[in-house]
Amino acid sequence: MPSTAYRFLGRSGLQVSRLCVGTMMFGGATDRATAHRIIASARAEGVNFIDTADVYNRGESEVVTGAAIRDDRDDWVLATKLGSPMGHGPNDRGQSRKWIMASVESSLRRLGTDYIDILYLHRSFDDATLPEAVRALGDLIRQGKLRYFGVSNFSGWRLGLACQLADELGLDRPVASQPVYSVVERSAERELIPAARHYGVGVVSYSPLARGVLTGKYEAGAAPDPASRAGRGDPRMLQTEFRQDSLVVAERLAVHAASKGKKLADFALGWVLANPAISSVIVGPRTFEQWEAYLASAQTRIDGADEAVVDELVSPGHPSTPGYNDPAYPVEGRIA
Repeated sequence: MPSTAYRFLGRSGLQVSRLCVGTMMFGGATDRATAHRIIASARAEGVNFIDTADVYNRGESEVVTGAAIRDDRDDWVLATKLGSPMGHGPNDRGQSRKWIMASVESSLRRLGTDYIDILYLHRSFDDATLPEAVRALGDLIRQGKLRYFGVSNFSGWRLGLACQLADELGLDRPVASQPVYSVVERSAERELIPAARHYGVGVVSYSPLARGVLTGKYEAGAAPDPASRAGRGDPRMLQTEFRQDSLVVAERLAVHAASKGKKLADFALGWVLANPAISSVIVGPRTFEQWEAYLASAQTRIDGADEAVVDELVSPGHPSTPGYNDPAYPVEGRIA
């Protein structure tokens, strides 16, 4: 991956590779040896951005990731996240000062490092706690334990609020916002991406292949292979990407990709990377072969005709299914 593949995160001076290694599977479905092999290959290809979270495999992802990058730690932009439940207590989650301070110490210990490049708030919580969270993150940055902070799964207006709070506290604004974004889930185009552009925040998107829907392995109207992610009953996939409308889009897009001599997965990742508003794309390989496929897909070029085909299948700024809402992030405009 040539040096031209690096982009600045928003208005910051931090440069990251167009591909970011997502480590959700590491320490779980992906064993340590395979994870280390993937990370070594990524570094050899010029990738310098890696993403994990405290909750991934109950901390094992951080352990495996930290060990793999230890010898060249400073060459990596290391991102992790906090906020998801890590215990049974009411303060073992969320974004209170108490939990942020404890969570960062635990992540540093698991990662085997003395600083984190980017710490994301993994999701939005009660807005009343956001000022507390931003103040705590600012303290950790001043202590040298964090270099930057970011937000994940935030709406555009909440991203704006985080930027406003940072301005008021004399902190640098969030360096990155992390939304889901793919051919079959374009909601980020409507509000989040324009807000990030306005506030000078980088966009680091995830799930470019819609948790496997955009690989072509699933057939509309048919039961999934029992060995597949959908067949195993992955709850988040069944709540989100595994929708009949998305499967139909995938089948039609596969025909278009084949007409250009490309696989569906190549086209889907290439389409996300072709958006100049996207700073980097998180790809989450489970196997080394999947990682190699991501590297190949990243070379796909998208033209105007391709964009027109996608727009015909899924309207800009919308998901494939009209009226779809992710149950993990409910609509807040009407309270029963």
